[in-house]
Amino acid sequence: MIDRAKKANPFTWLAATALLAMAAMPLAAADAPAADTLAETRGSGPFPAVMESDPGLPNHVIYRPASIAGAPKLGVLVWGNGGCTDDGASARRHLGEIASHGYLVIAGGNIFSGPQAPPGAQAAFRGAGPDGILPSPSTTTEDMRAAIDWAIAENARKGSRYEGRIDTQAIAAAGHSCGGLQAIQLAADPRVKTVLVHNSGVYNDGKMHIRDLVLSKDQLASYHQPVIYILGGPKDIAYANGSDDFSRIKHVPAAMASLDVGHGGTFGEPFGGAAAAVAVDWLDWRLRGDEAAGRTFNGVNCRLCVGSEWKLERNW
Repeated sequence: MIDRAKKANPFTWLAATALLAMAAMPLAAADAPAADTLAETRGSGPFPAVMESDPGLPNHVIYRPASIAGAPKLGVLVWGNGGCTDDGASARRHLGEIASHGYLVIAGGNIFSGPQAPPGAQAAFRGAGPDGILPSPSTTTEDMRAAIDWAIAENARKGSRYEGRIDTQAIAAAGHSCGGLQAIQLAADPRVKTVLVHNSGVYNDGKMHIRDLVLSKDQLASYHQPVIYILGGPKDIAYANGSDDFSRIKHVPAAMASLDVGHGGTFGEPFGGAAAAVAVDWLDWRLRGDEAAGRTFNGVNCRLCVGSEWKLERNW
C-alpha cells in the first residue's frame, strides 16, 4: 500500500509508480472490462477498481472494487461532474483511485470519454449563451440523491452483488466546479456525512451563472458535516468563491487545501494526482475514523502543513 506521507506530498512518486500499479494486482471479477481498458480507472489502492454502467441505475456511471467480496464494507461517494456534464467518465482517474481504496463511487451521466466510451460517444455541449450564462446542467443534484437511494436499496436487496456490502452510514458528496455546487446543494441531506468541494464555491457576486442552478451563500448553513474545499490556487477561477465559502463556515469542521495547479486540478494525472490522494485521506478519516489518514490534516505537523506544496487552512 502506498505510504500516506507520499500520498500527502505526491509530486515525485506518481510517475514512478504509475506503470507498476497498472500492471499489478490482476482483477478478480469475471464481468470486469478487458484489461487494456483498465489503466485509467483501476487506481493505486489495494482493491483495483472497475468503471461500469448498471441497468438498475440508468444514466449513472459506477466505480467499484472489481472484487467486492475481497473489499471491506464499501463507503459511498456520489459525484457531481465538472461542468455538470453528462460524462460520468470525465473524472475517471480520480474516481477510480477513490474506488480502489474500498469505496463505491457513483457519477451522473454515461461513459462518454476514455477507452471504454462507445465509438462516437460525446457528452452534451455546454457552451455559454449570448448572455454569458451556461445552459441548464445536463446532470443534477437529484441524480446524486438518486445514487444514494440506489446504493442503500442495493445494500438491502436480496441477491444484489452489494447485499450487505455497503456501509450506509459512510456516505459522502463531492464534485468538481459546477458539480461542486451540486455537492453543496446535496449537503443538507442527512445521509451525507462529509462533503468535498473541488475547484468550486458559491459565486461571490450572487448572480446566476448557470441556468437553473441557483444558490447563495445562505446554502452554507446547510452543512451539518465536516467539509473540505480542495482548490487550485489563485489561478483557479473558483478560488475566490471557494476561499470565501471557507471563511464563512464556523459551525462545522472545515478545511481548505489548495495546490497551485489551476481550475482543472489534477484530474488528468495518473490515479487522479495529488488531489485524489488528499480526497482518499479525507474520506478515510471522516467516514472510517482512520486517525492515520487524519494526520494529513490534523496537528501542527500535519502532512499538508510541513514539507508540502499544499497550503492548508482549518477552522478547528
